[in-house]
Amino acid sequence: MVYVKDVERGLAFYRDLLGFKLIEDFRYENKPVYARLRAPGGDGTIALHQAGPEVSVLSDGVRLYFEVRELDDFCRKLQQKGFHITQLPRMMPWGWRHAYLNDPDGHEISLYWAGENRMKKTVMKAAQKAARA
Repeated sequence: MVYVKDVERGLAFYRDLLGFKLIEDFRYENKPVYARLRAPGGDGTIALHQAGPEVSVLSDGVRLYFEVRELDDFCRKLQQKGFHITQLPRMMPWGWRHAYLNDPDGHEISLYWAGENRMKKTVMKAAQKAARA
């Protein structure tokens, strides 16, 4: 669950920009205060929950990760829609390609593609070796 200041704004980001599919929402006085979405191309879900007016939604030390097969194309499409990506896709020492961005409430997000390296233990060994170099 991700706490947000404005569920409608969160929906515009996760559904309309990132491509998540709305499963359900709950409205109070005709305004969404909760929404559950399914990841595009998968079974994973994420929930957006309205935070109270005095509640901080900052999440220091937490980053959401979403694997995207066509990462470079996806990031180009986000940029064409005017969205700022804090780090464009690049290959990391552990063999995964990553891009970084923030949602409208400042939650950090990593879009990545690991491909066949995703489940390999040797990937972390390569990262450790690169860190020592």
